[in-house]
Amino acid sequence: MFAKRTQWRLEPNSFTVALQAQRDAGRTLLDLTVSNPTQAGFTYDRSMLHSLADERALKYDPQPTGMLSAREAVVDYYAKMGERVAPDRIVLTTSTSEAYSFVFRLLCEPGDEVLIAQPSYPLFEFLADICDVNLRPYELVYDHGWQVDFHSLQRGITPKTRAVVVVHPNNPTGSYVKQHEISQLNAICRDREMAIIADEVFLDYPLTSAPHQTFAANDDALTFTLSGVSKISALPQMKLGWMVISGPEEIAREAAGRMEVIADTYLSLNTPTQLAAECLLRERKTMQPQISARVLANLAEVDRQLASHASVRRLEVEGGWYVVLRVPATNTDDNLTISLIEQEGVIVHPGHFFDFHADGFLVLSLITPEAHFSEGLTRVLARFN
Repeated sequence: MFAKRTQWRLEPNSFTVALQAQRDAGRTLLDLTVSNPTQAGFTYDRSMLHSLADERALKYDPQPTGMLSAREAVVDYYAKMGERVAPDRIVLTTSTSEAYSFVFRLLCEPGDEVLIAQPSYPLFEFLADICDVNLRPYELVYDHGWQVDFHSLQRGITPKTRAVVVVHPNNPTGSYVKQHEISQLNAICRDREMAIIADEVFLDYPLTSAPHQTFAANDDALTFTLSGVSKISALPQMKLGWMVISGPEEIAREAAGRMEVIADTYLSLNTPTQLAAECLLRERKTMQPQISARVLANLAEVDRQLASHASVRRLEVEGGWYVVLRVPATNTDDNLTISLIEQEGVIVHPGHFFDFHADGFLVLSLITPEAHFSEGLTRVLARFN
């Protein structure tokens, strides 16, 4: 009865079962995987809610790529970075997830392929399945920091490959795509008529002074740059995302025209959110300093506690909200994280959730409230004394 594309394994895994058992027993757990900023103790400017009560929302005036005023708010966001983006190259979506589905539909026939980095966020497999797209991995390698393994990327390309996804900075490694890597990606995609899909939801959270830039003005290859207020303004519930289409003029113009038809078919983004776009983006000025301060404080706490732990180290991180710990691989990551839940009352992500190929990696969220983070980290590291 059901489509093959939805034949996922839906039974809970051992990690989820162990976690639910502890919660059912009423046990208080320290959650070091917090990813929802609205539940992380930050202070929002409540006055922004007034922007959702605009009386103009009572009139429906469908615009396939989004209201011009909302797209101009996105233009202004990039202008603050020193980049010029034309409003007619912006398509508003309800989320970056929807933007991915639009791009996959634009570029791929059923069975076509998209290259995706490993480690990376686990959502991509579901997004690809729903669009009948196959994912092929390329590696991020760690050597005093993360780099794209272009040998594995080139090896992954087949006649069916239509695009390369880069997450900038990556989740969970926190690594930005370097300028020389962007040049190599452009050359590869240009020569093979492939596109770049650049996910920049964490772009605004650098942790080092190393230079980085948005893909939104990348003109050397057809590029779709995805972002939204979910991370930029810590407002995942407001459902405002977008893509910016750039590249050589002729192909970018054709892509924008075809994308407008896809967007017109769905007309998914609601009017109140579009009218509030400028205000919602302005909320980043309230939220980003709070988030960045906590991320830096928790990262400093990691370094402080690791100073006395020779067997555990953190991997270099350049941006985003997460940190990866390298721990002794004396057991599987699944068994380790389950025992941390059951014995220490601490929740952390096992590395395989993010497609780390080996055991010995734990992923922690740096937006966890500081007191919880410090205590939880102490309990985790106690396992390796």
